[in-house]
Amino acid sequence: MGYAHPEALVSTEWVAQHLNDAGLRLIEVDVDTTAYDSGHIRGAVGWNWQSQLNDGIRRDIPDKKAFAALLSEAGVTPKTTVILYGDNNNWFAAFAFWLLQLYGHTNAKLMNGGRAKWVSEGRSLVSDRPSIRPTTYPVPTKLNATLRARRPEVEKALKAKKVGLVDVRSKPEFVGEIIAPPGMTETAQRAGHIPGAKNVPWSQAVGPDGTFKSYDELRQLYKGAKVIDGASEIIAYCRIGERSSHTWFALKYLLGVKKVKNYDGSWTEWGNLVGAPIAKGAE
Repeated sequence: MGYAHPEALVSTEWVAQHLNDAGLRLIEVDVDTTAYDSGHIRGAVGWNWQSQLNDGIRRDIPDKKAFAALLSEAGVTPKTTVILYGDNNNWFAAFAFWLLQLYGHTNAKLMNGGRAKWVSEGRSLVSDRPSIRPTTYPVPTKLNATLRARRPEVEKALKAKKVGLVDVRSKPEFVGEIIAPPGMTETAQRAGHIPGAKNVPWSQAVGPDGTFKSYDELRQLYKGAKVIDGASEIIAYCRIGERSSHTWFALKYLLGVKKVKNYDGSWTEWGNLVGAPIAKGAE
């Protein structure tokens, strides 16, 4: 069986063949612009996850006006097909995809395998930034709250026990041996996981080349972990919301789970909350 929404994913080959298509905007999304500056796919705009996909003051996503300004600067209109790719197996590209869906720009796709796959295939990179004619992207009138989990919803999920929680961090993070992967600056005061969460590291959803596993393999992965059985809704979380965006994409667009949300507050919020319940060790 194929993916539930195969149109949300494109291959590196497809991208190479459609670089000159009208109505497409290629965007590389990285944790910062270091990778983009060193070389990127021709015509791609670079987005910095730290400074552009997060509010500069509040711990939050960009507001509606900032989102519209970001797309305007990238030369995007409501009719533009946005193709996203990036570093770290598309963690931050998946976050950008999720953000686009939140604000109603549904015409977006992920390049399977991300930047690493493009480079491994020996495909060309350029250092010149594209010449972009800015647009005037309309400020969204609403946000699709069905895709985002906030802290109160997670707290309710603990009590109701009808919502499945999937922690997509590494096992050492989940069991409480470490708070964050080595070198990561965003952290929390306490280690562990949200009680009742199932641990399915995001990396188990991809193959050696960084592309998503098949529908059957993904279904077996999340079914075996009892993530997609019995729960009326699923909430995915990680440390800062980017790895969980990757898993959210796999569950919603590849497996077709209808009710799945990304908890972008994730462990940097939950692990710092006064009085929040935390579990350590295996499930």
